[in-house]
Amino acid sequence: MSWLKVLFPLAALGLLSTLFLLSRAIDPGQAIPFAEKEIQDRLRDQRITAPFFTGATAKGDMISFYADVLTTPDGQVGSNRAENIRATIKTAEGVTFRLQSAVADIDLAQDHAELMSDVILMTSTGYRMTSELITSELSALNLKSPGHVYGTAPAGTLEAGAMSVQHSETGATTQLLFTNRVKLIYKPKPLSE
Repeated sequence: MSWLKVLFPLAALGLLSTLFLLSRAIDPGQAIPFAEKEIQDRLRDQRITAPFFTGATAKGDMISFYADVLTTPDGQVGSNRAENIRATIKTAEGVTFRLQSAVADIDLAQDHAELMSDVILMTSTGYRMTSELITSELSALNLKSPGHVYGTAPAGTLEAGAMSVQHSETGATTQLLFTNRVKLIYKPKPLSE
């Protein structure tokens, strides 16, 4: 048994030495392989990978924003395009709104964002709505979907021609408003016995 104590370390040294002897030589002067198109895209557009932003509105709502990539398309100053965006808004009264979108155009100077392409809005109160476009202010809770929205609500399925999320006139509560041919299919919950 004592001879194994000598044999195993010698075998390990032999394996490590062959690993270094048989490895390929690396030329440190060799360029990192990139596709030519990717290099041109990175030179043309400024790009930030995995950006995030958090802040608060004047009314105390907390806003956070995450994306996979943020670019300035065609060198436009002040305008950005985000890919695979996720945003969370937690109101001062405790209601949470979560937004997901494949693409968003953000203009900080205009205090405006447009989320496009199968935008999903989920709320902590049980709504899950989908729209092709949702616009938002960046400094206040003011979400609008000027077009068709559909999804599920606590009472069933819901469709509407437009939707908005904003503070009430008094500012005490947050309102989720559906307009333009609202259709609610009520699905009662089964009675428990």
